[in-house]
Amino acid sequence: MRIIFVGDIVGRPGRAGLANVMPELRERHAPDLVIANGENTAGGLGITEKTATELFDMGVDVITTGNHVYRHKDAYEFLDRADRVIRPANYMAGNPGRGHTIVTVGDRRVAVINLSGTVQLRAARSPFPEADAIVDRVTRDADVIVVDFHAEVTSEKVAMGWHLDGRVAAVLGTHTHVPTADARVLPGGTAFISDVGMTGSRAGVIGVRREQALESFRTQMPVKFDTADEDVWVNAVIVTTRDDGLAESIEQVLLPTP
Repeated sequence: MRIIFVGDIVGRPGRAGLANVMPELRERHAPDLVIANGENTAGGLGITEKTATELFDMGVDVITTGNHVYRHKDAYEFLDRADRVIRPANYMAGNPGRGHTIVTVGDRRVAVINLSGTVQLRAARSPFPEADAIVDRVTRDADVIVVDFHAEVTSEKVAMGWHLDGRVAAVLGTHTHVPTADARVLPGGTAFISDVGMTGSRAGVIGVRREQALESFRTQMPVKFDTADEDVWVNAVIVTTRDDGLAESIEQVLLPTP
């Protein structure tokens, strides 16, 4: 099985960029499943039913999120009923949405789990025992397990990779919007990367207009950020799984859009 995982999609430019290259991605890589992090799809912060539907319409099968998932209150009801949009599982149990989903791909069932780091991010519970509990639970129902670990620091992400090595097909880091150079299959058979990167403008600062980000850093004053829209790239990874549900390979995709 070949799985494409697309890094954090930032605003309209990110959505449009992915739509433009999706036919090329499908032709070149022939994925069986497309997963994308959509927590920044709505104006650069948050997700809405409209932006999620746009991703589904272009061929995304499952959408993961992260710390901005609750930015738009009108999305809460949608998160509760959407079965292919997930939020970090280690948030409060009563929060809108769900922490994992299982989808059928041909004759295989794939569990997608979303977790949040707790170093410099807020979550209700540690992601490590949370990962253990969910993996133990879904192993009975899924042939392949993919984890989006939305976390700030590389040490926590690398630790999660080792923690789940041999138990899941992939641990894929998101959140920092900068692709890392450590994509590999760990000894136990888990594909890992500290951060997939973002699908958005490289002409800005992690997706926002660079002049606004610079003003914020220079003045230390509040600045309204707008999504940058030049030099849009798609950052993704291709994970190929074996018959036993673990990873055979992981390949980075760093693709400029038209």
